[in-house]
Amino acid sequence: MSSETSPQSPARKPRVAVVFGGRSSEHAISVVTAGAVLRAIDRTKYDVLPIGITSDGRWALTADDPERMAITDRALPSVEQLTDSPEGGVLLPVTPASREVVYTEPGAMPKALGEVDVVFPVLHGPFGEDGTLQGMLELAGIPYVGAGVLSSAVGQDKEYMKLVFTSFGLPVGPYVVIRPREWENDPAAARKKIVDLAGEHGWPLFVKPARAGSSVGITKVDDLSGLDEAIAEAQRHDPKILVESLLRGREIECGVLEFEDGPRASVPAEIPPVSAHDFYDFEAKYIDSASGIVPAPLSEEETHRIQELAVRAFDAASCEGLVRADFFLTEDGEFVINEINTMPGFTPISMYPLMWQKTGVSYPELVDLLIQAALRRPTGLR
Repeated sequence: MSSETSPQSPARKPRVAVVFGGRSSEHAISVVTAGAVLRAIDRTKYDVLPIGITSDGRWALTADDPERMAITDRALPSVEQLTDSPEGGVLLPVTPASREVVYTEPGAMPKALGEVDVVFPVLHGPFGEDGTLQGMLELAGIPYVGAGVLSSAVGQDKEYMKLVFTSFGLPVGPYVVIRPREWENDPAAARKKIVDLAGEHGWPLFVKPARAGSSVGITKVDDLSGLDEAIAEAQRHDPKILVESLLRGREIECGVLEFEDGPRASVPAEIPPVSAHDFYDFEAKYIDSASGIVPAPLSEEETHRIQELAVRAFDAASCEGLVRADFFLTEDGEFVINEINTMPGFTPISMYPLMWQKTGVSYPELVDLLIQAALRRPTGLR
């Protein structure tokens, strides 16, 4: 690549497209995350292009206005509130020959918005965090922050995530998966799988979408009477559902960040029980702003153990950039991994940036490290 077009060219600052919103049920949290990232990016070091994806999938040019991207009076923000045009669309390049971004509106000439050197995709959930956007960026040859296609897909699908962890010797809790065909063709047999899980490990159970995050669509079920309603709620977000046994113990999280010499783990955090909620659900996380304890009150040995397991999970799923790894510390002193999040929330109250802040990496430094890691990393096979 010539010096005139190189992302590292001294002639201009690298340009970061912050892509957010999307078609998933986590649309609003992605907008909140984007606001925090936009606020933190060093504008003396990078040019920034905010691109929002509406709930129906339109790529829109949005205001660079973090203040409008916050949760205000319990009201969730959206991309639709941040764009002036209901029809205008942003087109990313489709081949590696060009990184030019174009804006189009009906009846008007397309407008070139300049080249993009790296994409910071702060999308959560399907159609953004699950490898779909990452695949598009690979085809276009545009570097991007975070996990690649495979690790994004594995990190989004809790069934295959657990299978990968098990194959790498990481401990996971008891669970069953109900695929849509099972529920449609023989709901009695599907219910029996769940009841057998409860019979072996006890109630309550947690019924959740297999490919969603932010605790969206999760129901704690105390007995058989609430099962069908919980399944219906989970299937509003994903036709495939995961049912997990309750693991009695403490909820502990750990962040992993990719440095030039490899991934490192943050100090861990503990999510204490939330008195107003049955568990750490969407309302507790984002509306009532329940907070964790950072660093978690663990022994030195426990801290080292969870940091080791978090990095092992990062490597097992072939992750890049960042991961938040969620564990239970059971009553018998064992760590059991619940899940990883390949694009954890970056809201002001999110645990991932808070853990790194307590580790010695400020929020702006964290954003810069992620952008720099993406600029160093080639697209394609690696």
